[in-house]
Amino acid sequence: MKTEKDIRDDEIRVIGGDCNATQSNSHRWWMWGGVVIAAIFIIVVAVFILGEKFQVPNEQTYFEPQPRIEHSVDVTLEKFGREVDSLARGFIEIQDTVINDIPLRIYIPHNAKMSLHVGRLDKRDTSIIFAAQAADIRRDNRKIVGAFVLKGEPLAWGLSKTGYCAIIDDKITIGIANNSPLFEEATEKNGYFFRQYPLVDNGRLVENEPKNKAVRRALCDRNGEIMMVESGTGESFHDFAQALVDLGMTNAIYLVGSSAFGWAVDDNGKRSEFGIENPRLPKNASYIVWRRR
Repeated sequence: MKTEKDIRDDEIRVIGGDCNATQSNSHRWWMWGGVVIAAIFIIVVAVFILGEKFQVPNEQTYFEPQPRIEHSVDVTLEKFGREVDSLARGFIEIQDTVINDIPLRIYIPHNAKMSLHVGRLDKRDTSIIFAAQAADIRRDNRKIVGAFVLKGEPLAWGLSKTGYCAIIDDKITIGIANNSPLFEEATEKNGYFFRQYPLVDNGRLVENEPKNKAVRRALCDRNGEIMMVESGTGESFHDFAQALVDLGMTNAIYLVGSSAFGWAVDDNGKRSEFGIENPRLPKNASYIVWRRR
């Protein structure tokens, strides 16, 4: 028998057992190891496939539901209004939709020019295709609330509300500011200016103090497209403003809502009225008006 020193570099000494038995046990371990690895691989693949098939589409909506949006019209389009021939007769496109369970009606002017008006409107004036009350009036003295410019003439001053709309050289600007140079510019260029509650500022909701619920109306700017939006049900300022944000409005200010009277004329010449006509309307009641060009 060879001694320890007789073992060459390419030989292995097996100690304490039969060589054949040791090789057999080693073979069994390799076999079971392969089975275990294969089983783990199959389980991992199965979990991955089933996970893809049955995963929850949006985990955020499970514990914290997002605002539900239902559309009866496609409000995901780049523009709400349909394409209209520039020479076509002016009209108001009317669309209905539901946002966060709030029914909304959208009024979109076509081939029309916007201005302000103070006092009762003549319903027989066929050039008017849209009218809605604009600024608020004080209950005690019936004066216009906040700064107001009518065709270059200042009729009221003050900052009771930070939202504003300016119409200068046919350009409509809706925004929020404590002091806006557009007031002075409107007086210099025979323009228009009025103030109201701000609702949306650069796509963000603006909170307001009044907490009651009523039919709400807003003058809105959606990426440069101006329109009026009205709620079909009584809503708080917060919920109405949130609906406007979810509708994609860039900026929006409030218009006199509730039962305030107004109307819109569609492309078939049909006039749709909203609110209740008041025969004793204060002389300082103001309107946004769109007229056919």
